[in-house]
Amino acid sequence: MRTLNQQNFKNQRVIIRVDFNVPLNEALEVTDRTRIEAAKPTIDYILEQGGSCVLLSHLGRPKGNDPKLSLSHIVETVADVLGRPVKFCSTTVGDAAEAAAKNLEQGTVLLMENLRFHKEETAGDILFSEKLARLGTFYVNDAFGTAHRAHASTTIIANLFKDNKCFGILLEKEVIAIEKVMEKGEKPILAILGGAKVSSKITIIESLLEKVDHLIIGGGMVYTFTKALGGQVGNSICEPDYCDYALELLEKAKTKGVEIHLPVDVLAGDDFSNDATQKTFDVMNIPDGWEAMDAGPESQVLFHNLILKCKTILWNGPMGVFEFSNFSKGTIAAGDSIAEATQAGAFSLVGGGDSVAAVKQFGFENKMSYISTGGGAMLESLEGKILPGIAALNE
Repeated sequence: MRTLNQQNFKNQRVIIRVDFNVPLNEALEVTDRTRIEAAKPTIDYILEQGGSCVLLSHLGRPKGNDPKLSLSHIVETVADVLGRPVKFCSTTVGDAAEAAAKNLEQGTVLLMENLRFHKEETAGDILFSEKLARLGTFYVNDAFGTAHRAHASTTIIANLFKDNKCFGILLEKEVIAIEKVMEKGEKPILAILGGAKVSSKITIIESLLEKVDHLIIGGGMVYTFTKALGGQVGNSICEPDYCDYALELLEKAKTKGVEIHLPVDVLAGDDFSNDATQKTFDVMNIPDGWEAMDAGPESQVLFHNLILKCKTILWNGPMGVFEFSNFSKGTIAAGDSIAEATQAGAFSLVGGGDSVAAVKQFGFENKMSYISTGGGAMLESLEGKILPGIAALNE
C-alpha cells in the first residue's frame, strides 16, 4: 500500500479525490460536516509538507449542471473545517480549470466544481480522466465512499499517475479497519447484521461465514428465518421466497462451525408507527395483527453476554426500527454492549448507512474503534470484492 507518509509533497500540486457528498438543508447549508472533517488530516499533511491541494468531489446525483448541487455552497464550511482560505473554481476541467490549478501557490487549497456535472465522470471516460489529471502532479485518493466505483476521478485517473499516487489517511484507515475484521481479526469474531431483507445481504452473509465465529441476525431479516423455522411472524416484514435459503444458511453455518444467533423475543406494535400499542412476544409466535419492530428484553441480555465475549466485532445494520424512539431499545442496547466490549479491549467496526446513523444519533461515535465513512464501498469490501478505486492505487 502506497501511503501518504512515504511521499515527498514539496512543490507538488496534489489532486485529492475527497468525498464531500454532504447533506444540505433548504438554505443550501451543510448540516453534517463529518466527511469534510474526515479529509482534513490528509489535506493538512500535504500542505505542511509544502504542497498545494486541488480537491475533487461529487455532490448528489445531478443530471447535468444543477446550481443547487454546486460545490460553491460548501466552500465556507470547508474553509472553516480546514482553518484556512479555500479557493473555488466554477469549472472542473478545461482551460480555466487548468489555469486555476497551475496558479495555485504552495500551501493553498482549490476546490473544483461538482464532478458529476459531467456524465463522463460516472462513465469512467478516459478523455475526461486525462483532463482531470492535468490539474496536478500527484494523485491521492481519500474517498472510500466512492472506491467501489470505476469512475473517472477514482479509478481511471489513478491509472494515469503510475508511481505518483497513494492512499490518503482516511482511505488507509478504512482498508486497515476492514482487514482487522476480515483478515486479521482476533477471535472470537462476531458480526452483527441488521436490515430489512435477507435478499440484500446474501453475499455479505456468505462471505462472513468464512471469517466469523458468531453471527447475530437483527432487524427485519429475523422474520424470514423465523418463518423458515416454522414460526408465526404476524404482520412482520418477511421474504417467503428466501425461507429455503435461510435454512440453507443455518446448515452452512453449522458445517463451518459458525453460530448464528437470532432474537428469542421481540417487541411488536399493532401498527407501523411510534405510537403503536407495544407488546413483547416469543420470536416464534408473533400473532396476526402485530408487527415485530425491535429485539426484545431477553434477546438484549443474550446478545450483551455474547458481545462481551468477543474480541473483534463488526456491526452493520440496526436491530430494529430505531427511527421510532419506542422501538429503538434493541439498537441502543447493542450499541451499549459494543461500547463496553470496546472499552475492555475489543476492536469494533461500524459500517453501513443505518448503523452509522444510529451510532451518531445515540452518542456512540467516540465509543467504537472505527466508524466507516463508506456505505456501498464498505458492503462490497465485506462481500470480499476488491474495490476498483483501491486496486488502481496498488497497480
